[in-house]
Parts: sequence; C-alpha cells; structure tokens
Amino acid sequence: MTELFRDLDGGPLCPDGSVVCIGAFDGLHIGHRALVGHAVARARELGVPAVALSFEPLPREFFAGGSPPPRLQLPRMKLRGFASLGVDRVGLLRFNAALASLSPEDFVQRLLVARLQAREVWVGPDFRFGRARAGNLALLQQMGAGLDFAAETIAPVELGGQPVSSTRIRAALQSGDFATATRLLGQPYAIAGRVVRGKQLGRTLGYPTANLRFGGKTPALRGIYATRVHGIADAPWPSVSSFGTRPTVDGKEPLLEAHLFDFDGDLYGRHIEVEFVAHLRDEEKFPDLPTLVVQMDRDAEQARRLLGSSQSTQTTERAPA
Repeated sequence: MTELFRDLDGGPLCPDGSVVCIGAFDGLHIGHRALVGHAVARARELGVPAVALSFEPLPREFFAGGSPPPRLQLPRMKLRGFASLGVDRVGLLRFNAALASLSPEDFVQRLLVARLQAREVWVGPDFRFGRARAGNLALLQQMGAGLDFAAETIAPVELGGQPVSSTRIRAALQSGDFATATRLLGQPYAIAGRVVRGKQLGRTLGYPTANLRFGGKTPALRGIYATRVHGIADAPWPSVSSFGTRPTVDGKEPLLEAHLFDFDGDLYGRHIEVEFVAHLRDEEKFPDLPTLVVQMDRDAEQARRLLGSSQSTQTTERAPA
C-alpha cells in the first residue's frame, strides 16, 4: 500500500535508504511514467522503498497567485497513478512561503538525507529546486558525493520529435486534439472524483447530471464534450458533459457535469472517472433556459452519434490513472 506524507520535517521514513524521484508530475504523462518507473526499478534492485516527491499546490500555482495556470490532474488521481506504478511512499509537500524560501542545500539535508535517507535521486533534465530555483542536477550530484547518494536523470521521452511535456498536453486539450493528448499521456484524458450534489437544475431541464468539482484548481479545458464515464458499470458509459462555470445560470466555480445517456440510478457519493472523447463546442451564455435546452438537445444528439448510443458498444480500455 502506498503511504502518503506531506511535511518536509519529521522522523526518518526510510531507515534502510530509498530511491527518490522528484517533479511536479502534473498529468503523469509517459515522460513522467518513464522517470518514476526507472526509480521504482532501481529501488527494487537495491531492496529499498521507492519514493515520489511532488508538491501541493504546484510551485507554478503558488507563485501565480490569483491567476493560476491550468492544472491537468488533482492530487487523488496523481496518488492513484503513483500507486499503479509501484511507488511505496509519496510526498505531496505543502508548497508555501516557507518551502519556497528554503535553500537548495537545506532541502537536500532536511528532506533527502534526514527524512528519506536517499541512496539515489532521479529527476528530469530541466529540474530546478530551492529558493530562486537555484538548485539543479549538478548541485544534487555535488552534494550527493559528500552525503553518500547518487543523482541522475534519464533521457527525455519524445513524441513526434519533441519532448513530452504537460505544456504540450494542455495545448492539445485546449485545441480539442484528444488523440495527441492520449498519446502524450499514454491513456485517454480523464478527470476523477466523488459525485457531489449540485443545484439539480439539470434534472428539471431533463438532463440530470453527475457533478464533480475540480478542487478550486483551474482546469485545462472548458466547454461541452462527448464523454465516457468509468466506474459505474463493467463498460464505460456514454455521456455528454459540460465543464465550466455555467454562464447561463451565473455559475462561479468550475464544475464538471456529466449526463449519462439512458441511465437511471443514484450516483451521489460514488467515485467516477469522466473520460473526454471529443470537443463539441465552447461554453456560451444563452438568453434563457428554453434556448439552453434546445442547444443541450443538439449536444446530446451529436455526442450519441460520436459515441454510439448503446452502452455495450463502448469497450475503451484504460490503465490505472
């Protein structure tokens, strides 16, 4: 079972040593998976725990203040991804002013050495850490020589002649290029969460929805989509989804609302995944609810055509997210 820790300081977590990989890991794309998988393989060879270190919020979110950049993945989905890759311990460090002001040397001494007893540290080629992003691979290698750990990177994973990155995935999602996003991620893009109660407006309009919040983060995509819902049946369930702030009803927080075709059941409290298949249109504000319903009918018809109206015809395979 994968164990989670959040704090920089505390007692030793790996008294016999560990192999550590560090990064933002937003989306856990195929490049991330190669790095994490390599660290896990090295940990197994050495007979020590594999540790993945990341941050929550992500550093770029912390420094952006009131205008955070788009986020691909929420912490729970990231944890599930680490677990599926064989990571033994995950550090989602609380990124705050204190951590941002920490020198690279203190980060190494307090976390990698005192807390994790690292034997090896694996990072991406452009990794930076510590106050003013002053730490890098060269500093890790220099300090490791005196503190009995090795630090290395792996060759960048490329697709189409360019390195795989979360930035490329965000761009693909925002342009509706889900085929490219799937190749970069190694699986279809999906958002997971527990179904929460909304205002139940969709039910009164003939389109009841399963609603997922996005944890106060800025999503990487917005609009109306043909989707499939995982986690309620043996096969993914065809659906049409709205992801955004619902301008016609003056919504504020981004909300993912999935209408499952021909479904009758209570999903409140259930954990589901909504897989994005195709972009239908952007969000827009309609003059009134009847006009909105006319467009919702069109959206549903288009999504059914794209997905196929029968649940039994959907056989999408997904790796653990």
